[in-house]
Amino acid sequence: MSQERANVATFKGNPLTLIGPELKVGDQAPDFQLQKNLLETASLKDYAGKVKLISVVPSIDTGVCDAQTRRFNEEASKLGDNVVILTVSADLPFAQARWCGAAGVDRVVLLSDYKENAFGKAYGVLIKEFQLDMRSIFVLDANDKIAYVQVLNEMTEHPDYEAAINAVKALV
Repeated sequence: MSQERANVATFKGNPLTLIGPELKVGDQAPDFQLQKNLLETASLKDYAGKVKLISVVPSIDTGVCDAQTRRFNEEASKLGDNVVILTVSADLPFAQARWCGAAGVDRVVLLSDYKENAFGKAYGVLIKEFQLDMRSIFVLDANDKIAYVQVLNEMTEHPDYEAAINAVKALV
């Protein structure tokens, strides 16, 4: 049974329970099996040797999630070919693809955690009450060691974009 961490985050001030471990800087990042927009499977190994910024959003169709993904899409072109930005949500892959097309997002890879919420459980960000992933940022070095973590305290707030980008820049 997965570890539960109560009252570590909120949604509009209401307490949430996160399922999974609390990952920290220096930890080896867990592998994952997520779906791309045509239901192909993607794993951490697919991005081997690259610095990875993993932007986790509850649902791409909300204002903050939309803004977060657009912001990292803008930053992606400035970070070089040795960096990949992945956005993970529990949205269906088809909804993610539709959103990307409508938003003109083409530099961020959207991955879906809809099947078993395995990413959320492995990274400690699955929200028990909603079966969505908590807004968070993970920066992994080229060897998949965690170099930066931000799990937001409040689901509706924006992450610290500058700190995440600076963590990536420090690795390239």
